Amino acid sequence: MQQAAAAPRSAAVFDIGIDERLQLPQLILLGLQNIFGMTGMFVFPGLLGRSFQLPPEQIAYLYGMSFIVCGIITILQSVLLLRLPIAQGPYAGSFAALLAVGHLQSGGLGAAYGSFFVAALIWCAVTVPIKGFSLIGIFGRFLRAPIISGMVVMLIMIQIANVALPNWIGLPTSPGFPLVNLAAGGLAVLTIICVMLFTSGLVRRCAILIGLAIGTLFYAVFKPISFAAVAAAPILVTPRLFPFGFGVDPELVIVFLLVLLPASMGSMALYQTVADWGGVKLSSGRMSEGVFGVALGSVVAGLFGGFSTIVYPDNIGMLRATRVGSRYATLAAGILLIVFGGCIKFDMLLVVVPLPVISAAATLLFGIVFMHGVHILAQVEWDDRRLISAGLAFLVGLGGLFVSPEAQQAMPLILRLLLQQPVISGGLTLVILHSILCHRAESAADVAPDAVASPRL
Repeated sequence: MQQAAAAPRSAAVFDIGIDERLQLPQLILLGLQNIFGMTGMFVFPGLLGRSFQLPPEQIAYLYGMSFIVCGIITILQSVLLLRLPIAQGPYAGSFAALLAVGHLQSGGLGAAYGSFFVAALIWCAVTVPIKGFSLIGIFGRFLRAPIISGMVVMLIMIQIANVALPNWIGLPTSPGFPLVNLAAGGLAVLTIICVMLFTSGLVRRCAILIGLAIGTLFYAVFKPISFAAVAAAPILVTPRLFPFGFGVDPELVIVFLLVLLPASMGSMALYQTVADWGGVKLSSGRMSEGVFGVALGSVVAGLFGGFSTIVYPDNIGMLRATRVGSRYATLAAGILLIVFGGCIKFDMLLVVVPLPVISAAATLLFGIVFMHGVHILAQVEWDDRRLISAGLAFLVGLGGLFVSPEAQQAMPLILRLLLQQPVISGGLTLVILHSILCHRAESAADVAPDAVASPRL
């Protein structure tokens, strides 16, 4: 009955099925489209590296490892584990956590990545599928509700908003402060908007890169940019174990475990959606293998430097837009990601993009994603219980960012970290209140796969 019901839906969504193969030119084209849909790929490494004042070579390394990690996991999900057309991109929650705890700890990125690695190992153990079952599946019924997925999206965007507009404007010591920074970033944003609204196909999927290129060229007219580092860079990236050092703090491990949870749960909802579109019966064992793939990617990211991954709704949207559900198209995307990430000259090209231009693009993208969370919440049937749960969680998450430095210094480290992570403080508040007040009242319509979306980016 389930397969029969899914068949008409798949016929209306995909013209090319999940297991169908394509010719090489089509694979390359669709693979490139999937890469350009991973907006965080072109923003997060640059923002993180510049926030810690890393040299260009290390920022390029961050770009390279981000591409390679996402490529490896996309390949695994396409042909070995989940076996669905799923593209895994860098997760905004992982980026936000590394940014926050790296600045709070004396160990910097070394302690952040070391703790992230240990948390990822634990997460891998929790998600290992045994006879089609994994411990993480217990939480799925709570975290797939639209009210939770929508709020998580909004809380993540609130958490990383401080790296968007402030870096676009810059500091008085910045070379282009304030007019050149504002103008170059504004031109990049205007270009991205125009390309997104008035073009289609591959050009539209290149909107981010086109905007970054035009903004950079405008910036270079007033503040020359040197490409000497690109010319002098070697061709291939050499992966390094713990490139920023290694340290472990148990409290940070807890923080990263809490960050990894919503990414896995949000991804599960989209796995089911794609399977329904393709008329594929997705067993619990196969679903568990997909979640394990996300956890495995987090281990690789912690080991070599990168970000944990999540399914991007933009890439899921491409499946509907192109009506091509072939998992070999996302396999091609994974291979291309590894090729691009492995070329240090390509990575260095992304490094020369000025911070105000990257931050301007991030301001636009984060705003779009924030409103995507609002769109998810519009599907919720609001009552007093849900208003209490969402409202209190939102203010707890937002309010933690405004606790005075004096009060923070008087708190234990773990409490201070939680308050500085809205997705954790607000997310935990929401999950607890929702499970107590709303869980029994949730209807089947609230958790239908088509009504659920994962935290984007």
